[in-house]
Amino acid sequence: MLSSALFFLFAGFAIVCAISMVYHRNPLYSAISLVGVFISLACIYLSLAAPFMAVVQILVYAGAIMVLVVFVIMLLNLDDDAAPNRLGYLYALGGGLGVVLLAQTLFVFYSVSRTPTHDIDPSLTPGATISIGQAMYTQYLLPVEIVGVMLMMAIIGSVILARRLDPKRLELVVEDELERRHEKEAMEEPRISF
Repeated sequence: MLSSALFFLFAGFAIVCAISMVYHRNPLYSAISLVGVFISLACIYLSLAAPFMAVVQILVYAGAIMVLVVFVIMLLNLDDDAAPNRLGYLYALGGGLGVVLLAQTLFVFYSVSRTPTHDIDPSLTPGATISIGQAMYTQYLLPVEIVGVMLMMAIIGSVILARRLDPKRLELVVEDELERRHEKEAMEEPRISF
């Protein structure tokens, strides 16, 4: 009974944070709301006896991924400009998809409530660290290696994209800025005219 109450509490918090994430126009507030969704999902994992998944959820998603998202938001320098209302038809489409999602959620809730309950053996919990490690390095070794190579390719690509200005052009920009500063300082200096 307590686990069901905790599940509904954390699930409700996740839904409220997700609605807040979509509702806010400021991307920084949306990112903070997304952190709330990730934390509530980690709490749901804890209530389902999967502590390793909860810790990974906090470390990877709420930590590393959200720091990356916040840095991208800061680099893009997004303004709070009012968006044009040319995509008004998407509200109807989103409402229809929301109704479909609500129907699917009610169907899953109905199906789960009708299934018989079985006792769970705590030693066979699929969220334990040992079972995840054994599955990753035996049955799913090839996909893990492919993901590692893809992450390495993404890092190399981001380094190449970050080096857009060649060093000569960068030096020219710095020299121009220094010249402008010296001109401003020369204009601001008090001079005595005879």
